[in-house]
Amino acid sequence: MAYETAGDSPVSGGSLRVRAAQVLDANWTGGSTVPSRSLYPHQWSWDSAFIAIGLRHVSPLRAQTELETLLTAQWADGRVPHIVFNPSVPLDAYFPSPDFWRSSTAGRAAGAPRTVQTSGIVQPPVHALAAWLVHRADPGLSRARGFLARMYPRLAAWHRYLLHRRDLGGAGLVSVVHPWEQGMDNSPCWDAPLARIAPAPARSFRRADLAHGAPEDRPTDLDYGRYVRLAADYRDAGYRDAGGQGDAAGGRHGAGGGGFAVEDPAFNALLIASEHALAHIAEELGAPGAARRTRAERLTEALVERLWDPASGMFLCRDLRAGGPIPERSVSGLVPLLLPGLPREVVAALVRTLCGPHFGLGERTRLVPSYDLLGEAFDPHRYWRGPAWFNTSWLLERGLRVHGERERADALRAAVLHLAEVTDFAEYVDPYTGEACGATGFGWTAALALDLHHELHKDLLKGAREGVSEAGTGTFDRSDEGGDRA
Repeated sequence: MAYETAGDSPVSGGSLRVRAAQVLDANWTGGSTVPSRSLYPHQWSWDSAFIAIGLRHVSPLRAQTELETLLTAQWADGRVPHIVFNPSVPLDAYFPSPDFWRSSTAGRAAGAPRTVQTSGIVQPPVHALAAWLVHRADPGLSRARGFLARMYPRLAAWHRYLLHRRDLGGAGLVSVVHPWEQGMDNSPCWDAPLARIAPAPARSFRRADLAHGAPEDRPTDLDYGRYVRLAADYRDAGYRDAGGQGDAAGGRHGAGGGGFAVEDPAFNALLIASEHALAHIAEELGAPGAARRTRAERLTEALVERLWDPASGMFLCRDLRAGGPIPERSVSGLVPLLLPGLPREVVAALVRTLCGPHFGLGERTRLVPSYDLLGEAFDPHRYWRGPAWFNTSWLLERGLRVHGERERADALRAAVLHLAEVTDFAEYVDPYTGEACGATGFGWTAALALDLHHELHKDLLKGAREGVSEAGTGTFDRSDEGGDRA
């Protein structure tokens, strides 16, 4: 079912930009942006990174503030918590709430902040990439405020935590110790590792998410009980991690000693992309970036060595407890396409898989589904078990463009912009029909649509300039490395 870019008009005038900015204004709390006022009323880690990427086009100052607020809640061990709680929100508005995580007491040994309540787990490290893009939106403002100078040590500590405390497999890649950390909470990739976890009793928690979403679209009670058990065990162990050389605080009873430890391709790809961004930031601050680039190259090699599966034509998660790959095709295994250092044959295979029968982009699906269309667990509406999300499509649009797949990238961008607008910036959509699912007025959907809208108009402007002069002026940079206020 191919779609026509003419029918899916990339945007009508300034309407998308205005409406997306209104969503971000409505979700702004004064220091950060909530993903959704009803369903997610606090600050989420990777949401804020994606939101800052879009906010930079309407308010570079607010985009900087978004990241500064998040990193103010960083723990002394370097971790950036996946939720920073707003104390004005009632405890029963979201579960697990601050009284479940008990960060200031259970996380004391790991250096949890005392002045703000957070969760104790993490989310994908998109933050350095976001900080670099935010800086490029208004370098003058960024330098005047010392934005990167203040961000760099915190971002470096964040990466150090992941690389030293979370290398649970010993091969250089980072492991997640809870499905919520990877961000694709309910993916079928977690079914086998989660099956080893005894669920918390249903009476021990109350699911606030079911008050705002259809139960058939959300994780099952059994899976949710396992999520709660994993988080409670990690909390009760003082949020200790078992990874890292000489980690006296970790021992065998931290997260790495539990039943869930997975090397995930998307999480590691985003860390690599952010290592490249940290190299840019270091050089902007007058320091060498070569060591960061070398680390990014080394991590890319480890990613291919550990997680690439030629038979599947994509990357697979590795279950460290079972000792092998998880044979499920998830969008996570396509996200490494955004990395510039992949071998050519890997890039070609990823593009074939993206557009082939398992994900069907451009033929059967509008946006990239979160899970294998042919998989037994596929469900076009259930959370991360099939629906298409705007942030993963944004990442893959970027990856296609990095590797010269301009026509496919343009078509995916057009689809993202059209569906974001017609679904009122839905949380996610049915990959076949584009039907809105989950919350509307969703923060990162509005923000990433703003970013792609901006890039579209840069391309149109560049095309117009090149039409005037066959030689071209070369003054409009297609990359995100500058020209963001043009």
